[in-house]
Amino acid sequence: MTNDLHGAHTDFSDAMSYGDYLQLDAILAAQRPLSGRHDELLFIVIHQTTELWMKLALHELRLARAEICAERLPPAFKALARVSRIQAQLIQSWDVLSTLTPADYTSFRPFLGQASGFQSWQYRLVEFLLGNKQEAMLAPHRHRPDLHEALEAELRARSLYDEAIRLLARRGFAIDKSVLERDVRQPYSGDPSVRAAWLAVYRDTARHWELYELAEELVDLEDWFQQWRFRHATTVERIIGSKPGTGGTAGVAYLRKALGIRFFPELWEVRTEI
Repeated sequence: MTNDLHGAHTDFSDAMSYGDYLQLDAILAAQRPLSGRHDELLFIVIHQTTELWMKLALHELRLARAEICAERLPPAFKALARVSRIQAQLIQSWDVLSTLTPADYTSFRPFLGQASGFQSWQYRLVEFLLGNKQEAMLAPHRHRPDLHEALEAELRARSLYDEAIRLLARRGFAIDKSVLERDVRQPYSGDPSVRAAWLAVYRDTARHWELYELAEELVDLEDWFQQWRFRHATTVERIIGSKPGTGGTAGVAYLRKALGIRFFPELWEVRTEI
């Protein structure tokens, strides 16, 4: 009796298979625990999948920025909404990592050396793209000229919010010249003219519907990002308490400080005035 699997293909000797297309051999061979401890695989898989999600987030954020610049807002909305859903997945990953107890982590932590999430160049690209520009953050990547170059290029590029502000100006809002010509290598801290523009958008949403939708997509994006930061900080505190991070940071104190950073400050400020 033959087993035809209801007509499914079973001979892939001359065709591309599922594993071939996804490069599964390479992906599944990339987890190489150093300690021999059971729980190290969890730690590696969580961080590798986070980097994959961040790769996709960067892909979508770059598209959103380009579409805002070109004033094609519907595709930008789709990309931004996708990033928010990616962030939801990243938040859920902390739930899995939180099953790692302090005793579990301590058993393999010495094998990490100086490796730390602080050194994630993709995370730094996301921060730069969203507007949290800090030139000092290039330093951990000096040993990799290719990564240093990519980070420096993003440092010098206009952020997602810079492009949104320039769009406001093109749509007729009186944005201060100092904002439009500012040094984009510096973090953005807010401006009254930008706040007034967003306030006008929120007070007449029918007239400025596309800008209103853009504002809400950006708020959604930052809301999810803040939730991710919070879960990061609480998960780390749950596992290592107040110990310093492996990369030399202050650990939880460093992560909690990041909770005060705003990417799109005026979009939060106007809520008090609407």
